[in-house]
Amino acid sequence: MKTRIAASALALMSTAAAAQDAASTLPDAVARVAPALEAYSTEDLVGSVWNGEELSMRDRALVTFAALMTRHETENLGSYVELALDAGVSPAELSETITHLAFYTGWGNATAAAEAMAPIYEERGIAAEDLPAVDPELLPLNEEAEAARQENVQGNYGDVSQGVVDNTEQLLFLDLWLRPALEPRDRSLVTVAALIAAGQPEQMTFHLNRAMDNGLTQEEAGAMLSHLAFYAGWPKVFSAMPVAKEVFESRSQ
Repeated sequence: MKTRIAASALALMSTAAAAQDAASTLPDAVARVAPALEAYSTEDLVGSVWNGEELSMRDRALVTFAALMTRHETENLGSYVELALDAGVSPAELSETITHLAFYTGWGNATAAAEAMAPIYEERGIAAEDLPAVDPELLPLNEEAEAARQENVQGNYGDVSQGVVDNTEQLLFLDLWLRPALEPRDRSLVTVAALIAAGQPEQMTFHLNRAMDNGLTQEEAGAMLSHLAFYAGWPKVFSAMPVAKEVFESRSQ
């Protein structure tokens, strides 16, 4: 038993070290041009934030991937794909994240992310059978919650664009959100991360509530905000903070 525990601990340490190495990768130019930035990156971002216990290494890798994809930072995406895979995000989960976020950040961002990931998948021998099915058996639908959501959207926006209302229902909430390759909590997690990175806090209330309904804790949500400040910038996170505060307070009542 002790041997198995020791082996598990060693594997966990190895994964954390590999993920930390990936997160600390900086272009050589940074040290030559902005040594203070290199110090903040090494000592604070990698040395402290990435090691925070409030959010797992796996979740940090997933939300960072979502933020970089949203911001179209494909030149940095490769090392974070490696990080995510080493930290326990499966190839299928990353694939599904791209598909999901195409609807929330745009098709161009999703296509660019797929192009950046393709060489890594090829190098690791990740094949089509390792990826989500095109037409899987969907998860059960919460019919009451979906009926309420659809009634609200139809009532508010049916006269504005029935096409958006219909596609939101049929493509997103009756299909995309029910695909099983990404757990509902993780699907909500990357959606909220993308909204923060895109600077769209007005869309967060519904999705942060949904994330917490799906199992995200307030502590984890707060840690996600702190983490994303480094990747999306402090102004975007401070724009999201009042929304998060309102959600937290409403759920505690």
